Amino acid sequence: MNIPFNKPHLTGKEAHYMYQAVYDGKLSGNGKYTKLCQNFFEDRYGFRKAVLTTSGTDALEMCAMLCSLNPGDEVIVPSYTFVSTALAFLREGAKVVFGDSMTRNPNLDAEVLESLITPRTKVIVPVHYAGVACDMDAIMAIAEKYNLLVVEDAAQAIDGYYISPKTGERKALGGIGHLAAFSFHETKNVTAGGEGGLLVVNDERFIRRAEIIWEKGTNRAEFFRGEVNKYGWVDMGSSFLPAEINAAFLWAQLENLDEIQNKRKQLWDVYHTNLKILAEKGAFSLPDVPDYATNNAHMFYLVFPDIEKRTAFIKFLKENGVLSVFHYLALHKSLYYKDRHDGRELPECDRYTDCLVRLPMFFDLSIEQVEDICELIKSKYRI
Repeated sequence: MNIPFNKPHLTGKEAHYMYQAVYDGKLSGNGKYTKLCQNFFEDRYGFRKAVLTTSGTDALEMCAMLCSLNPGDEVIVPSYTFVSTALAFLREGAKVVFGDSMTRNPNLDAEVLESLITPRTKVIVPVHYAGVACDMDAIMAIAEKYNLLVVEDAAQAIDGYYISPKTGERKALGGIGHLAAFSFHETKNVTAGGEGGLLVVNDERFIRRAEIIWEKGTNRAEFFRGEVNKYGWVDMGSSFLPAEINAAFLWAQLENLDEIQNKRKQLWDVYHTNLKILAEKGAFSLPDVPDYATNNAHMFYLVFPDIEKRTAFIKFLKENGVLSVFHYLALHKSLYYKDRHDGRELPECDRYTDCLVRLPMFFDLSIEQVEDICELIKSKYRI
């Protein structure tokens, strides 16, 4: 076998739409394809305002700017996440307070969240790891109690949903908090040509300023809509608007989102069905999807009992032509932040750092290849 960890999927329309964007003569963004993509998210998921960005990191940085933080304000972030989740808020002068993960999955543990809140806390940033929802009823209740903002890091969560155990209401991830950020990096379910992101604004208070920040601190978007007769510099901002060719690439992917999602879910189910017997024997744990969450099949991961077993597993697969990888190194122990961390132990984050491994998961992977990977894994355990 020779199976990579990831391979970006092409629907066949990407080059065609990029060609159209070029010959439409609108390359700098906020043209036809930008609007198509933004309308797609607003119409399909009920997001109040969707704004394309150059990356998921930029979408998070816009969220942090919109939170109007002051030096010393505190933002609660899970330690088991990508650096951008924390970095966006550090750049605004905030102090990041790391929370531990749940035992059942890597999401932020809502049960310990309240103990982290101080008079300086301003924002909670739940990360929907592997596209699986955090306990949003609990998180939103705590935020309301303490008058905090919630920024959903939905980088991996396109087409994922939260189902409220209290009301039964089904809400799209990214549409629950005040603000949210998505990523369209090449490793995600859909991509904008390698990099791309989306800012979601669900709170009316932030819509106008989001457009200004997006347009380098100017009110140019209002000018183009004819709402003002000239535009100028009115606030902070940056160049967060992606080129139109990236939006064109993304549009080709979004047109085929249902097909992409259905195939990925099939592959996820094949992994789960075939590896369940090994999980029952204690070789590793399978991904956890709580009753309040749907599965968007962004990732299939295993959690091993210890780092030695995980290392041996990755080595075994690589020797047999299958690339598997571990994921985040918990941020509270990073070289950059460990001396700024308050010293609390975060054992679940440490466990996922040492024990979690991701298996190949991409659209062009065949069911037969996944079955072959599962048979290879079974052979290691003589089943």
